Amino acid sequence: MPTRPDAPQPRVWERFVALGDSFTEGLVDTDPDRPEDFVGWADRVAAALAARNAQVGAPFGYANLAIRGRLIDAVIGEQLEPALALRPDLVSLSAGGNDVLRPRVSMPAVMARLEEAAGRLRESGADVLLVTAPDVSWAPLVNRVHPRMVEYTANLWGVGQRTGSFVVDIYTLRALQDARMWGSDRIHFSSEGHTRIASQVLWTLGLEQDVDWTTPLEAAPPLGRIESLQADREWVAAHLRPWIRRRLRGESSGDDRVPKRPRITPVDDPPTTP
Repeated sequence: MPTRPDAPQPRVWERFVALGDSFTEGLVDTDPDRPEDFVGWADRVAAALAARNAQVGAPFGYANLAIRGRLIDAVIGEQLEPALALRPDLVSLSAGGNDVLRPRVSMPAVMARLEEAAGRLRESGADVLLVTAPDVSWAPLVNRVHPRMVEYTANLWGVGQRTGSFVVDIYTLRALQDARMWGSDRIHFSSEGHTRIASQVLWTLGLEQDVDWTTPLEAAPPLGRIESLQADREWVAAHLRPWIRRRLRGESSGDDRVPKRPRITPVDDPPTTP
């Protein structure tokens, strides 16, 4: 796919740090060589940047501090200072998604925290990548949070403008409006979804990529009414009820977890999408 026509002259970034929650950690993009690990869009972007730097003879290192289940206060409180200490020249910051899923959330407070963190990173000299919320208006049951996703996305564009950050607009990426782009939990992206998002990130940065990330998959046979109801019941039992139980107990899927890449190190090529 060609470089965007209005692409900025891309820098040669040498130190990339990814901050956030499960979206940036890479759930549920399983590494086929290590089934207990996840890859994700950020790892795929890092591999592409490393390959580009190798072509021009520049070093490259990558750290991923994201931890699943983190609310925005935890993302910023636990990850911002360690990220700055790594002296990155490119930082992805995606936070607030778990706050949006809560029964009560102050969207102005979430966006203010995000803007403050993006500003700190920009002041350090790093370029910053922000990511909109996806469009879930088409997804059964999950679409109940759609209005909040719209509000988050609208405010994120303002944060990007005021801080001079890149904004990756997955909200209007229509190829993601397909159940096959998502994992069985309907919250995290599949390997195909992460691959598309990684390519859109590279496009946003003004870099060329080979993946056609905009074209939707060929239409799948529609589920019948009974099949759809059964799929919804299975999702409620396997994913929604456990999530509610964790909330009631004050637990998080990220309890006792540590970042998967706490230090800036070289990267290998990620696995290809199955």
